[in-house]
Amino acid sequence: MNYDDIQKLFLEKGFFFPSSEIYSDAPAGFWDYGPLGVNFRNKFIESWRKNIVRRDNMIEIDGSQILSKNVFVASGHLDNFSDPIVRCSECNSVYRADRMITDVSGDMISEKLSNAEYDEKIKFLDIKCLKCKNSLSSVSRFNMMYDVGIGPKGDTSYLRPETCQNIFVDFLRLSKTMRIKLPIGIAQFGKSFRNEISPRQSILRLREFYQAEIEVFFNPNNVDVLDEFSTVSDCILNIHNSDDKIITATCNELVNRGVLPNKFIAYYLGLVQQFYTRNGLSLEKTRFRILPDDDRAFYATHSFDFEVLTSVGWLELVACNNRTDYDLSRHQKISGKDLHILDNEEKVLPHVFEISMGVDRSLYSIVEESYHKDGDRLLLSLKPGLSPFDVAIFPLSNKNDLPSFSKQIFNDLKLDFQSFYDSSGSIGRRYRRQDEIGTPICITIDFDSIENNDVTIRYRDSMDQIRVPVSEIKNKLLEHYNN
Repeated sequence: MNYDDIQKLFLEKGFFFPSSEIYSDAPAGFWDYGPLGVNFRNKFIESWRKNIVRRDNMIEIDGSQILSKNVFVASGHLDNFSDPIVRCSECNSVYRADRMITDVSGDMISEKLSNAEYDEKIKFLDIKCLKCKNSLSSVSRFNMMYDVGIGPKGDTSYLRPETCQNIFVDFLRLSKTMRIKLPIGIAQFGKSFRNEISPRQSILRLREFYQAEIEVFFNPNNVDVLDEFSTVSDCILNIHNSDDKIITATCNELVNRGVLPNKFIAYYLGLVQQFYTRNGLSLEKTRFRILPDDDRAFYATHSFDFEVLTSVGWLELVACNNRTDYDLSRHQKISGKDLHILDNEEKVLPHVFEISMGVDRSLYSIVEESYHKDGDRLLLSLKPGLSPFDVAIFPLSNKNDLPSFSKQIFNDLKLDFQSFYDSSGSIGRRYRRQDEIGTPICITIDFDSIENNDVTIRYRDSMDQIRVPVSEIKNKLLEHYNN
């Protein structure tokens, strides 16, 4: 299935839809999650918590979405968080200069080019306004942060453009209250806000979006002392290097060959790969792209973008960066607070390895890989733990005692499993509706069910059906999900 098919599914089934869509002045780049989307996202995040956060005894916070100006002075966002833009001299349309150049030339453009270098490329390629074909202005910079006036005086603060800054500014208190010992991962799931110039492709580029962030604080002198590495040493990764070649090998082999700098970084890349493979992305369609010097952030010594191949091309899902001690040292300088901690009697300002996950893009990518045609039916083959509904309950008829018997089963399941009750239409149509939204199991209650106290369980992918006593329904559901 391609991008248009996925959009149709999202809109018609209510996974996601444009915010304020009934109004003509609704701004682009804002999307609402419908009931199916909320369930899907919540299960994805619970998988993230289970398979990464809790697995490694990380701690989780939930920070404010509005932060003080000094936070972004320290982080560098006020000076550096901007996009290069050009304006049409006639119709005043605004475009991102780097994207226009990439679209025309087909080459990826470094975000670190100067305004003059952008101007030179636009002139060489003779790029004009896409709407009226007139000339474009010189390149200028547009800061993508949303400023917020606080209180009656309108004191300047900002909506956070990334979730990680909460973690850095909370580190001092967390180190004391949680008795932090290195290495330690601090996680956060929540919204970030970026005033994108021209958001497009629905939830793939948003102005308000979800991130699942992990910042791992560590002693840079101990990067190869990691007992947990053995759990990912045989995990296979695809590494896209600076020579535009793919190296496929285990984490252990990649470290021994010098493709990855150490076991510490290899371990967290392995965790990311295992997580996405477990949740439905195939190894063949994923890769870690090593960012060259002119493309990675100035504070990072190593950067790896975890990408997936979709119908719209390679899509970045996770930014993995060795941020060194840049963040803590900057916040220490601007705030005047000492952020050093003791690590085995050594006073150290921790370095940070970042695993910054784009949630909305991840959900899109999983759906695109899972959605396909199977004969005459549309099938969303999500992993059982990710499906918006765990189970659907269907009374064969609305006559006699079938509805009340079916409702009893529904009420018995709904607190333990995300359940859906549907009594309208033919059984075949009800099955098809659930197949298309990914429900892995449907339970049908017929007239024999009341007499025999049993039901028919039907599995989504195989369409196999089995007869099961009512007392065994929960065990059968758990057996399927645990497998």
